[in-house]
Amino acid sequence: MTETPTPPVAAKIEHVREHHGESVSDPYEWLRDKTNPEVIAHLEAENAYTEAVTAHLGDLEESVFQEIKTRTQETDLSVPVRHDGWWYYSRTVAGQQYPIHARIALADSPQRPELSTEGAPEHEQIMLDGNAEAEGESFLAFGAFEVSYDGNLLAYSVDTSGEERFTVRVKDLTTGEVTEPGIEGAGYGLAWSAGSSHLFYTRVDDAWRPFQVWRHEVSADGATEQAAADVLVFQEDDERFWMGLETSRDETHILIGLGTKNTTEYRILPVTDPLGDFRVVAPREEGVEYAVEVAGEDLWIVHNKNHRDSELARAPLTSTSSADWSTVIPGRDGHRISGIDAFASHLAVSLRSEGLTQVLVLPLDPASETGVGEGYQVPVDEVVFSIDVGANPQFATPTLRVVIESLVTPRSVYDLELATGELTLLKRQPVLGGYDPEEYVQHRLWATAADGTQVPISLVARKDVSPDGTAPGVLYGYGSYEISIDPYFSVARLSYLDRGVVYAIAHIRGGGEMGRGWYEQGRMEHKKTTFTDFVSCADELVSSGWVAADRLGAAGGSAGGLLMGAVLNLAPEKFRAVHAAVPFVDALTTILDPSLPLTVGEWEEWGNPLEHVEVYDYMRGYTPYENIREVDYPAILATTGLNDTRVFFVEPAKWVARLRETVTSDQAQRPILLKTEMVAGHGGKTGRYDAWRETAFELAFMLDQLGVG
Repeated sequence: MTETPTPPVAAKIEHVREHHGESVSDPYEWLRDKTNPEVIAHLEAENAYTEAVTAHLGDLEESVFQEIKTRTQETDLSVPVRHDGWWYYSRTVAGQQYPIHARIALADSPQRPELSTEGAPEHEQIMLDGNAEAEGESFLAFGAFEVSYDGNLLAYSVDTSGEERFTVRVKDLTTGEVTEPGIEGAGYGLAWSAGSSHLFYTRVDDAWRPFQVWRHEVSADGATEQAAADVLVFQEDDERFWMGLETSRDETHILIGLGTKNTTEYRILPVTDPLGDFRVVAPREEGVEYAVEVAGEDLWIVHNKNHRDSELARAPLTSTSSADWSTVIPGRDGHRISGIDAFASHLAVSLRSEGLTQVLVLPLDPASETGVGEGYQVPVDEVVFSIDVGANPQFATPTLRVVIESLVTPRSVYDLELATGELTLLKRQPVLGGYDPEEYVQHRLWATAADGTQVPISLVARKDVSPDGTAPGVLYGYGSYEISIDPYFSVARLSYLDRGVVYAIAHIRGGGEMGRGWYEQGRMEHKKTTFTDFVSCADELVSSGWVAADRLGAAGGSAGGLLMGAVLNLAPEKFRAVHAAVPFVDALTTILDPSLPLTVGEWEEWGNPLEHVEVYDYMRGYTPYENIREVDYPAILATTGLNDTRVFFVEPAKWVARLRETVTSDQAQRPILLKTEMVAGHGGKTGRYDAWRETAFELAFMLDQLGVG
């Protein structure tokens, strides 16, 4: 008889948290120190336990992995994008983990290169081979990738630990030599000056917040000698503000974007004046958010100064105040303007309405008072879908690249003829093995929340699955930061659907699916609404007959992991199994400590429990780690990365330890598992085959718990 594996038992070491007159015992806080060998030993013991408990899933996991692999066109090319005399694209090769980034000169291929799978296209110049960069590394992620204006230099940044601190390198594309071997400790974002003389980059502080912009003079002598001469050109001292760095599409300006959860500010600098000072577009005003597109002599601005769902405005390039903004599209409730892409002849406005994305195309009209003529909405003929503006680096262009997908339609890349609105399909994501979208159905359901609000659900299933109350199902949710989980296609999801599993996305408050008000109703002192909305969506799946009451699984990651922990405490009886990825389950401990990465900036999302007792009490009432009940819970799989800087591994480690000692579940039937990637960050493994295996394991766990082999 096989012996039942025994779960690790974390030691208890006295630790007391004291705030607002309350003392809270937290005996697992010692697990925070990853330099402690005992912590590493505990995580490794947890991994060994998870491996032992799931050993019987080996065949199922392998089957799911092979399904993902055989449905994927492993040797493939992205749709080439034209820019400044080159066609840029990436391609993958069967058996290789990472994409190859390459280009072909327009002179060698006047027409878009054929999307052949028969090896490298003719005249190809490889700019960066991710597989070569990953040699000898267990982890690889790129932070930025920018070609200089003359096309001769490539600046890129790499992370080999998952900590999101990058090394910036510069490669001479004419010789293949890395001329600037490394600027350490950089954040996201790179920008070139005209003439390729200077490179701008960001640095992060001890809390992993990008807070500085530096100017590096490019030299053949190499960055090692030059780094000391780099010049700090801007520093953001307000710890609430995050920083971004980019170049305008018209390639005339470098932009610094600064933002909290409520307030933004932009600064711009002509690319021809790298030694100059960045100019403020409009000084920050508390509660005012705006985004800027530079287009010739105009600034196109999306802002919420006059309406919470934002409006589109126009201002002269020289503008230094929001007083200069003139309205082009006024704000409208439930009709969220989420972005603007400006081109030489047209604007592409990204919108949200009734929980779905839209793209509105407006022709520029200098004779018009607003500067634009009558436009049109790009049509999509599906029940639920996503449409986004794709890669469009060329400022002067007759076409707009858009991407459309749904729960049943694979990612599809189109060129939109701006003048006529005609769509031309360039490529639809290949799904091998005879995939037929007609064999699946997608629906929009509406759940009634506790306060009567109607909450949208996107659902997909095989056509032969009936809503008769017998099917297994998985409900996914996020619900924070105004981030929307729009309907998307997934090859891996087919391994659920083809086994009769219903898959649904709960578009709960705290996300941005239904406008700014949807977000505001699920943040700060309204955060619990996010959790009760998810439970209402679970109830709707059962009451509508789509999912059996005893066969419902749930999944969410990061802030969606907080969601998982909170709904388990609210209604553990409604779920059979839960996957919580990099879960933010010890939220109160984290948000109480301003020395931890990202905490200060998070106070505008959750509130500041350090200063305000009412915030402390409210968070204390929902934070998952501190509200586990002595009742039966579902099977739980928590996954994390040792080097995650956004949600520290300690949060799921502590959560799992307390779950095991508190819940009354039969853990032989409903195990509580922790799986830690020992060299990974917030996004998990980066090589595609490694990532597929990780996904296959997670799906196998859920399928097994739902009784589907």
